[in-house]
Amino acid sequence: MTTIVGARVFDAVSGRTVETTVTIHDGLVHALGQEPDDTVLDGTGATLLPGLIDCHTHLCATATPDIIAQMTGDSPTRATLHAARNARAHLNAGVTTVRDCGALHGIAIELARAIDDGLVEGARVQAAGLVITMTGGHGHFLGREVDGVDEVRKATRQAAKEGAGFVKVMSTGGLLTPGVTAGRTAFAPDELKVLVYEAHNAGLRVATHAIGNEGIKNALRAGVDSVEHGFYLDDEAIELLLARDDVYLVPTLAGVECALAHGDELAPWLRAKSRAVVEDRAESFRRAYEAGVKFAAGTDAGTPFNRHGGLREELALMADIGLSPGEALIAATRHAAANLGLTDRIGTIEVGKVADLILVEGDPLTDLGALRKVRQVIQAGVPRPPAVPR
Repeated sequence: MTTIVGARVFDAVSGRTVETTVTIHDGLVHALGQEPDDTVLDGTGATLLPGLIDCHTHLCATATPDIIAQMTGDSPTRATLHAARNARAHLNAGVTTVRDCGALHGIAIELARAIDDGLVEGARVQAAGLVITMTGGHGHFLGREVDGVDEVRKATRQAAKEGAGFVKVMSTGGLLTPGVTAGRTAFAPDELKVLVYEAHNAGLRVATHAIGNEGIKNALRAGVDSVEHGFYLDDEAIELLLARDDVYLVPTLAGVECALAHGDELAPWLRAKSRAVVEDRAESFRRAYEAGVKFAAGTDAGTPFNRHGGLREELALMADIGLSPGEALIAATRHAAANLGLTDRIGTIEVGKVADLILVEGDPLTDLGALRKVRQVIQAGVPRPPAVPR
């Protein structure tokens, strides 16, 4: 057994820290408040948190200005090496679980298995595999292009057959696909309803890429579980987000911020599309937060200039739209775990849960910058090497 002593312990239910010890054994949290009788890990001056969770990544993407060329041009072997390296970068940063929202060749699905089997070290992965998009739709370069209820049904069943951990569907156009209008509605309501039915029937949650009111609302009415990006929310969309207790908004604020910080290096069409969403995005997310919408944290890592392992920057951006540091941390722990359907395993420090834990210097409740100072990462009870400076 190993007991962590002396640290503030973040309670991802209340959003506060408590003074207690945490004992881990056989990969699980064994006890809270127990006196140490074996190995001791000194957490004095640090805060112990559940391992962070990034709900939106693309592990095969390398944050280059033209990720379409990179992702479609890489051989499966090279893409696999990128994905493994990026999963490790997340782990170094204290992110013990990620959701991969689209990858070619089944790479993210196989990487998830390899990490679970201990073949490589990296953040635990929940992978969608190929995204589901309409013909010519957003993300067609890393997805199945389908049209009509029957094709959508087959694509969803195929995703389950291939081992997807969830289903990712493109309900609207997007920023990164040339020639596609970001807010354009994609699948029809009946197509989305069939997709959600088949996914849920297979025990899989559904995440939807959605930018634009009608596409967001179509997806929510169909019963999706997670809205990715969610730009241009109106009052009705916010009401639909609030109508269910188990649906989450993943705003991926870092994606646009990172791209525009290097605007001169972007293709002109991408720079223009990114600039067009900035103003409304911040305001609509503030309204969603004030209304009580549940946020889960995700970075869209791998998109232009949006490096892997940057979840701490995403949380700072969430604080900028109104979330307290504690609420931002909940978005990256308890809410994120619920969004992945993993609340029984991760997301909080509770007896019986997987011992995914991180120690950071200082107190992130007073300064989220403390997340940059990772002292120790523990994954399933196993201490990983100290974070490598980035």
